[in-house]
Amino acid sequence: MTREERRRLLGDDVIEQIRARVADAPAPPEGLISDLRRILAHPAGRADEVREERPAAAA
Repeated sequence: MTREERRRLLGDDVIEQIRARVADAPAPPEGLISDLRRILAHPAGRADEVREERPAAAA
């Protein structure tokens, strides 16, 4: 969704309310942003890859 589409959908008043709430929010703890970047940049893998790596259930 483009910036223009979001603006059309939400409207200027809602966007300003969101910006005000973000400005009032506390800063994240030190290290959180870098941790999240690492996690989001390197996801665990696809579901089929994970499924292949799991050990077989005991019979």
